[in-house]
Amino acid sequence: MIRKIIVVVITLFVSASIFAQKNNTSAYSFFGIGDNNNLNTVEQLSMGGIGVALNDAYHLNFSNPASVASLSFTTYTLAIENRNINVQDSDNNQSAASTYLSYLAFGVPIGEKGGLTFGLLPNSSVGYSLVSNVLDTEDVLNEVTLYSGEGGTNKVFLNFGYKPFKGVSVGLQGNYIFGKIENSIINQTADAPLATKFETVSNVKGYSLNIGFQYETDLSDKVDLNLGASFDLNNTIENKGNEYLYSVSIGSFESPRDTILSKNSIGELISPLKTTLGAGIGQKNKWFAGVDYSFQDALKLEGSVFNSYSKIAYDNYSKIAIGGFYTPKFNSISSYWDRVTYRAGLKFEKTGLLVDAAGTGNDFTAIDDFGISFGVGLPLSQQLSNINLGFEFGKRGNTNNGLVQENYFNFRLSLSLNDRWFKKLEIF
Repeated sequence: MIRKIIVVVITLFVSASIFAQKNNTSAYSFFGIGDNNNLNTVEQLSMGGIGVALNDAYHLNFSNPASVASLSFTTYTLAIENRNINVQDSDNNQSAASTYLSYLAFGVPIGEKGGLTFGLLPNSSVGYSLVSNVLDTEDVLNEVTLYSGEGGTNKVFLNFGYKPFKGVSVGLQGNYIFGKIENSIINQTADAPLATKFETVSNVKGYSLNIGFQYETDLSDKVDLNLGASFDLNNTIENKGNEYLYSVSIGSFESPRDTILSKNSIGELISPLKTTLGAGIGQKNKWFAGVDYSFQDALKLEGSVFNSYSKIAYDNYSKIAIGGFYTPKFNSISSYWDRVTYRAGLKFEKTGLLVDAAGTGNDFTAIDDFGISFGVGLPLSQQLSNINLGFEFGKRGNTNNGLVQENYFNFRLSLSLNDRWFKKLEIF
């Protein structure tokens, strides 16, 4: 038993290097510490991202730390995601794709009333490469600017849930956030032999806490009512790094020349309390339909690292997610397809990000997100383990005021493996 636990722990934390890969291709990942990742399982994302009120004995739930109290089996889960986006502005469009490991997590029940989960998942990601050309009056190229960035942050979490009373669960989750982000701007004019490069290299770290509650009661013999609430407490993420400005010779590779500027920089991303409320009805292991509503006051960026972010601002965040699942017959022996779980959902999200493409500070446009998702859970043989497939279509942003619209398609694949590690051997 101890050997199994050690193997899981080593797998989780050695795999941290895998999360350092480039896993984003969005222009909007330039801002702050990058794009916020979907911090949910494939099963949840296939239902629009719901899960605050949902408890499950066989699957992990990243939306509410109280849900782990319902876990009946030792569960190991991992997932990969393939992102495909088509970016368009008022004149052009371009496609990009990325594939990455999206999470690793391990959960175990503790007695009949408690549960513990720990794992690793990407918290935010940066990955963009944009070119801006300036033409003279005769349409001859006069100036070129290349914007590029990569990196992001990861989250290691430890979560404990407990049932103090029948139908009531509470949970607490601690998170450590860390990562590295590199952004650069290279500018060259037609009459200059050398280009100028401005580069920032930042190390990001911070801590956060989540608390959650769940309540379940019977509406009838076959229908249950589930209520839930999750609170991401106020937290501050530190961003410490260096800024460089130097001249470069651009050929088959960059060759740095004179260094004009080299200094330390610091910044903070301040996140106010985020609240998510959820409600749903369903029949255990048969069907479930629910809705989640999240809201948060505007984020704040402070410090010299973010001084150049004059084109963005933050507004209040909100999200509505609606979804559910249906399993024809959970314990069917005669039909495999009766044991398959079918999921679907949709989301409406106001990300809180405001962008002013002109940089005048007077024409900010909200970047909103809408997505439709569906998926299936395929059982593995006669076991409770399964393979989960998820698909999502949606769009983010729009082409107004010189901005870009991202039309995306995401494919997700996860394994949810269940076992009874701590069951006593019984002899009959």
